[in-house]
Amino acid sequence: MNLQTELKTEHVNHLDVSGVSLVPSGTSIRDTLAQMRADRKVVCLVLDSDRQPDDEGETRLVGIFTERDVMRKVIDAEEILDRPVDEVMTPNPITIGPDTPAADALRLMDENHFRNLPIIDRDGRLLGNMTHQAIIQYLADRYPVEVLNRPIDPERFPSKAEGG
Repeated sequence: MNLQTELKTEHVNHLDVSGVSLVPSGTSIRDTLAQMRADRKVVCLVLDSDRQPDDEGETRLVGIFTERDVMRKVIDAEEILDRPVDEVMTPNPITIGPDTPAADALRLMDENHFRNLPIIDRDGRLLGNMTHQAIIQYLADRYPVEVLNRPIDPERFPSKAEGG
């Protein structure tokens, strides 16, 4: 099976899409940034604050706040740090389902210039966030020798032996 076929058959729910930063709607931009720093993430998914998580963790995604939003809307406007993140997030982001093939998710990300694509199940539960890193990790796990041991430029060789 070649890589293209694998990515067409591999569903995003089999990738590592965990580790997202989450805040409820209405959280201040300052607190959202603090949460992103604490989680060491460059994206934060904003959840409906009117609906409390039930036993299965069901909440509704209402927006996405990324490092691009910080650069475009926040960095030169310190006066808005105490305003709700809802004012600067992207509301109602495009999402995918868990059975979406990885190739389709990548195509959607490429066509729309996304770096993040939230994954929502049929009941509206947030399952994770698809990123290019999830694909890289999948490839590294699937083909560890080929991915992890490839030189950056395979035609380039060191001028002298290492350690010499």
